[in-house]
Parts: sequence; C-alpha cells; structure tokens
Amino acid sequence: MFEEKEKDGRMVLCGANAYEKKYYFNRKFDGIPQSVKDELHIICVLFTEEVGGIFTIAYEADGSIVMETDFAPDDYLYDEISSGLMVGEVRRNRQELFEALQLYYRVFILHLPIENP
Repeated sequence: MFEEKEKDGRMVLCGANAYEKKYYFNRKFDGIPQSVKDELHIICVLFTEEVGGIFTIAYEADGSIVMETDFAPDDYLYDEISSGLMVGEVRRNRQELFEALQLYYRVFILHLPIENP
C-alpha cells in the first residue's frame, strides 16, 4: 500500500486508507515530535473518513510536501471534487506545520544547511 520511496523520488511521510481502515507512518521520520505525529495521524484519518479513498502526505525529492488522494476503480462514492477542495483546505489550515516538516526534511534527511532569511 505505502512504499518508503516511490519511483519518482517521493518519500511517503504518512497516509491513511479508508478501505483497509489503516494508518501508516514512515519510521524513517521517528525523530519528528510526538505531537506532530499525532496531528498528522488526525489529518490523515479525518480526511479518509470525510472523503474516502487513500490519502498520503509525501516529500518530493527537493523536500517539498505533496498531498495525494487515490481511490479504488469501483469506488463510486468517492468524490474527486471534494477531495481536491479538502486538500486545499488542509494545506491552508496547516501551512505552518507543513513548512516546519519541509525544514525538518531538508535538515535531517537531506542534510542541507539552514538558510538564513
């Protein structure tokens, strides 16, 4: 269901699957504070409870965050429009969280220096 590293260089941080009623968190990111892990868990599970399908939060190769949704071909109740709107809402409401996660990835995974503003 969730792979640590996908073919295109993306690395899944976490995700939830409404079909299997499961949540996944990539152990490579165990250094993230528990409160942030809990928030990610809530975001993913609430998303799949509301919209259905599969929801993942992943890192692009450059460290930017991407949120993706997918659904089974026979899932006629899945609403692609609602899922797109909800992704936008999550991104707006959790912008600071995602910026912090991007910084974490760049510093602790890519080992890049912290840029001074």
